[in-house]
Amino acid sequence: MKTTVLALLALSTLAACGGGKASNYTTRGAFTPTQLFATGPLQRACMAQGRKAANAQRCGCIQAVADQSLSSAEQRRGVKVFKDPHKLQDWRQSDRTGDNDFWSVWKAFGQNAERSCSSL
Repeated sequence: MKTTVLALLALSTLAACGGGKASNYTTRGAFTPTQLFATGPLQRACMAQGRKAANAQRCGCIQAVADQSLSSAEQRRGVKVFKDPHKLQDWRQSDRTGDNDFWSVWKAFGQNAERSCSSL
């Protein structure tokens, strides 16, 4: 009886979450993923470096992920990574706590950006 009540409660909670406009579906019912895009310091740095894989969609996606996971100070510091990727290695090997903290945050950001933006 207890299990049935909990199952019904869970089902009603899930049903309540489903309303609203299904904006990620086409008129034929096919799912279309939402694309991340933003402008900002990392997006501009990404575009300015002229790398082969850089395009407006990918750089905008990278900025959107950065907006979700990096502070504005971390984003400004990250611009230096686009200009000189070796700086990141220096910070990773540094004895300074701030450099090591930035390395950890940047590594997690990079993994999120790769997962979210690599198909663009």
